[in-house]
Amino acid sequence: MSSNIYINRICQHCKKEFTARTTVTKYCSDNCAKRAYKLRTKESKIQVSHEETQRIKEKPIEEIKTKEFLSIAEASKLLGISPRTLYRMIARNELKIGKAGNRTIIKRSEIDKLFI
Repeated sequence: MSSNIYINRICQHCKKEFTARTTVTKYCSDNCAKRAYKLRTKESKIQVSHEETQRIKEKPIEEIKTKEFLSIAEASKLLGISPRTLYRMIARNELKIGKAGNRTIIKRSEIDKLFI
C-alpha cells in the first residue's frame, strides 16, 4: 500500500538524509537496514559474552564466601589485598591463623572480626 506523503528523514545507520514514504521508516535503504541489524546482533552477542565473563569472574569469590576456613590466597582474593599484606597482618598479630602442615589457614570469623 503506497501513500502520498513524503517525509524527510535521516538514516539511523549511515546518517544521510532521505525521503521516506511512511512515518516509521528508519533506514534509507535495504542495505542500511541489513547492516544495522547485523550491528545490533553483534552488539547483543558481545553483551552476552561480557555478562558470561563477569559471572565466571565472580563465581570463585562467591565460592570463597561460603567457606569457613580460607587459605592465604583465598583470603587475599576475598579481601582484595595482596598475600604479603596478610602475612604482615599475621606477623603483627592482627589476624589469628592455624597451621596444617606447611599451609596457613585463616578462619572466616577472624576475617569478619577485622571489620567489627
